[in-house]
Amino acid sequence: MNTHPAIEGTTIIAVRHRGKVAIGGDGQVTLGSTVLKQRANKIRKLYKDKVLAGFSGATADAFTLFERFEGKLEQHHGNLLRAAVELAKDWRTDRMLRRLEALLIVLDREYSLIISGTGDVVEPDDGIAAIGSEARLPWLRPGPW
Repeated sequence: MNTHPAIEGTTIIAVRHRGKVAIGGDGQVTLGSTVLKQRANKIRKLYKDKVLAGFSGATADAFTLFERFEGKLEQHHGNLLRAAVELAKDWRTDRMLRRLEALLIVLDREYSLIISGTGDVVEPDDGIAAIGSEARLPWLRPGPW
């Protein structure tokens, strides 16, 4: 068992509204409860700048997943849904990938998806996707609270 705290990136939120999308992150990287960096870039443009992706969790793990996901996008000619499902299948079944600790939000003109290592590919009902330490806060969901 690893007793060292993981270096992690935290909150990402994506919003889809009236045919437009936005994604942002807090830019924070932590080691346990210590903030190491406040302006990390956790958002990437992928597949000919047609897909936006953000991560939360262990930074090195997320970059591995970004590379894999971009490969899936290339393999499936930019089909976001198909690439997400294929990545989730690999992530769940591959012995090396299974150990990665991160979450991804990916979006294009049609879909906003959350991808996890448990094989989940979730499209939020309300156009809001959030991952990371602040993702469970009520201000990320439509009120009343």
